[in-house]
Amino acid sequence: MPQSLANVLVHLVFSTKDRVPLIRADVESELYAYTSKVLDTSDSPMIAIGGIEDHVHILFKLSRKFAIADLVETVKTDTSRWIKSKGAAYTDFYWQSGYGAFSVSPTTADKVIGYIRNQTEHHRAKSFQDEALFHPNNVNRKPRGRLLVPCACPPGGMGYQEKHVRM
Repeated sequence: MPQSLANVLVHLVFSTKDRVPLIRADVESELYAYTSKVLDTSDSPMIAIGGIEDHVHILFKLSRKFAIADLVETVKTDTSRWIKSKGAAYTDFYWQSGYGAFSVSPTTADKVIGYIRNQTEHHRAKSFQDEALFHPNNVNRKPRGRLLVPCACPPGGMGYQEKHVRM
């Protein structure tokens, strides 16, 4: 009997529009639970989720039935609609138009899970803007001898490191 197999783990990162700190404690856990439901509905089970007031990290297993871009659009559209229903403070809530999606080896998934769950502590030392690939200095331009890439940085954490590239 023919069958198709896939084990694609994706680390997804996206932020609120203009990085406005709108993911408040009063909705954070509900937002994360709702996000899990949206992913489950798309046959892409969530493994871990975390973030801070202006962005979210999600590790999930991508269904072989969906393209990443389509799934991200569904997650962002559905969660944005949901959070807007949570009161006047959220009526102007929007996600940014872009996102980062990185493949994760099953052998490093535990490190990524730790990184995602440790976002609050992690961002006490380094802001999302300083770390993210979406930083205004890195968007829509060719790298000039260096590129920020996700890595399993010592001592056992996840983050971004500079990688020198030939032009």
